[in-house]
Formats: sequence, C-alpha cells, structure tokens
Amino acid sequence: MKTIKEISILLGASIIAAFAFNYFSPAGIALVGQWDTAIGVITAKEKNDIVLNDLEINDVTLAKKLYDSKKFVFVDARSRDDYDEGHIKGAVSLPLGQFDETIEAFLEQYPPESAIVAYCSGRTCEDSHKLAQLLLAFGYTEINVFIDGFPGWEAEGHPIE
Repeated sequence: MKTIKEISILLGASIIAAFAFNYFSPAGIALVGQWDTAIGVITAKEKNDIVLNDLEINDVTLAKKLYDSKKFVFVDARSRDDYDEGHIKGAVSLPLGQFDETIEAFLEQYPPESAIVAYCSGRTCEDSHKLAQLLLAFGYTEINVFIDGFPGWEAEGHPIE
C-alpha cells in the first residue's frame, strides 16, 4: 500500500512539473488547437503562434482574382523539389528551409513595396505563414497567405507550370 501511495505522489508531481515546464517554455505546446481545415490552416497554436489568420486568403476565386490583376507576386514557400514538380504559373520559389540563403536575391528582385501572396501545400502546411512572418520582419507590408496553396489552385484547373 505504501508503494502505491509513493508511486501516485511521484506520478502526480511529475505531471505537475511537466505542465509547469510546458507552460513556461517559449516553445511550449498549447493544450488546444485548430484542427478543422474548413476554418483555415491546422495548427496546435503554439505560443509563438505562426498562423496569421488576418492575412489569409481562404477562397481560390479571390486568389485567382489577385493573380489575374498581375499586381501580386505569388511566392512558393515549399521546397525547391516540390516547386520543380509543379507550381502556380509565374510563382517565385522562396523555400522556407533556405530562406537565409535566398532572401538577399529575393529582396533585390522584389523590394518590400511588392504585394506578396505566399502559398505552400494547402491547409495542412504552415510554411506560407512562417514565410509571411519572415517577410514582415524584412519590411514587406502587403502580404497575403493563400491557404489552399498549390493543391487548391491545381484542383480548380488554374494555370500551373
């Protein structure tokens, strides 16, 4: 009986310590998340929340209107391999995983006044949101995130390369 009581106390203290560590950690994981793709990009809503809901374009028709206006640079946040396999016609590759190596060349070609639409692999991909945050830090002010990304664009039969 004493052993069970000691195990219970030790287990309870461990759980409390784990929750406390998670709460105070800058990279702690939230206990609730947004898992409904009908609402937007799925996310665990970490403390460093990367989903920028106010920048989201959640309608393929609106994304196509922006594309047709020719006033927006569509930027693919996916890997270079994914981009090479297919992308929105005319989109620029700026892989999130190679951001530090490619941002200078991107800045030279597309100054911070450029209107940007970032996208990645759809509502299960957060890379376009992360890219949008990085671009905001580099002074870009007109940024949108097309949450249906390449799969949504391609499914509607819009121009791809």
